[in-house]
Amino acid sequence: MKKLLVILTTVIALTGELSAKEGVILLHGLCRSSASMERMANALQQAGYVVKNVDYPSRTAAIRDLAEQAIGSAIKSKQMQDCSKIHFVTHSMGGILVRSYFSKRKESRLGRVVMLAPPNQGSEVVDKIGSWRLFRWINGPAGRQLNTKLDSPPHALGKIHFECGVITGDRSINWINSLLIPGKDDGKVSVARSQCEGVKHHRVFHVTHPYIMKNRKVISEVIHFLKSGHFSEPEPNRK
Repeated sequence: MKKLLVILTTVIALTGELSAKEGVILLHGLCRSSASMERMANALQQAGYVVKNVDYPSRTAAIRDLAEQAIGSAIKSKQMQDCSKIHFVTHSMGGILVRSYFSKRKESRLGRVVMLAPPNQGSEVVDKIGSWRLFRWINGPAGRQLNTKLDSPPHALGKIHFECGVITGDRSINWINSLLIPGKDDGKVSVARSQCEGVKHHRVFHVTHPYIMKNRKVISEVIHFLKSGHFSEPEPNRK
């Protein structure tokens, strides 16, 4: 009888441990692929998370359609089925997809969200060159939606109602784009326009838009936020 009780206790403990696993869904940015988030994925797996690194065709559809396609299927994926919580880590437009998806629905398992360099209020670059044929060809329907107009998806989505942290950069390697953006920027998005009502914590690092997700300190801060709900204490910007 004692042995049976021990076995049952062990099974219950193991079952509880497995069901308590937390998942993280990664969403890359516009014109990128899941390969750009591979370093982040590896770090999160080492930290104990179940990771789904989503690859979606960012140039093929509008923001709402991309959100339904990428996030809906990821939440229902085999990796996320047994996760007690599902967090998100996004790069650039990936953050807008999360805002779009959860603007009209609730997910009981939704945990924390860290957005890297999100155009939460759009980008002046799109204002200036979004009508160009080359821009439209490269970036597709969603790219044209990332402008700063008040009726654009980034603005129209309104306040964030989930636990969200934002990390953005103030270093640019695209001086042409930076000439179009007022204030500090990362070559695509200004520091100011990465903010949004409802963001819990906001951090700025001396990193660029294309490589923010690969930065060692940024990855460390992402894991810190997912575990604690806040970033570590602010410190001077440095790579």
